[in-house]
Amino acid sequence: MRILIIEDSERLQRSITMGLRKEGFKVDVSGDGNEGYLLARSFDYDVIILDLMLPGMDGITLLTKLRQVKNPVNVLILSAKDTVEDRVTGLQTGADDYLIKPFAFEELLARVQALISRHYGVKQNVIEVADLTLDISRRIVRRGEDLIDLPPREYALFELLVLERGKLISRTKIEEHIYDERVEPMSNVVDAAICSLRKKIDIPGNKSVIQTRRGMGYIIDKDDGQP
Repeated sequence: MRILIIEDSERLQRSITMGLRKEGFKVDVSGDGNEGYLLARSFDYDVIILDLMLPGMDGITLLTKLRQVKNPVNVLILSAKDTVEDRVTGLQTGADDYLIKPFAFEELLARVQALISRHYGVKQNVIEVADLTLDISRRIVRRGEDLIDLPPREYALFELLVLERGKLISRTKIEEHIYDERVEPMSNVVDAAICSLRKKIDIPGNKSVIQTRRGMGYIIDKDDGQP
């Protein structure tokens, strides 16, 4: 999933970015309100983490402008401004959540994951796909009682396909939402990741949970990938 952090504290930028990338998120960062606004308008983010006190353009103005152009991205305000009035102003302006500094990273991660679920219209934490269960709150995948060990990037790939179940997901979308580094044209990095993921979640001899639409992308069918 793709996250935009708009925060002018380099120390906080680094710590949040490092933590989210470790969990498998793709993260873009800006320390300036004007630049952050342009990024928010230019790319499809699942969540924006937004500071209020920013150079160039303050967070409330940035959020107001995003909502004026009907940008539906979920926004988590991250601010040291901790009065009830501050929180109400942020939420009434169009923020989806408000977290006060200082904070525990585990809480930030839980709030980000909740906003991602909201973005994709998911209300339950555990989603069943064929004989698999995806726990999006704990970020784990199981078959029955057995935990399937997925590294963060493969988990993020599977989560994206599950949350978009029934929709064809192009290689370009996967690249934009999963990979921080630039993927070279004609690269097989996505195909290799899908292949590795299939080896871990599929049962040999059964139809793969993830179907390929040649030249178009990948899909988990609405029938939950049942063979």
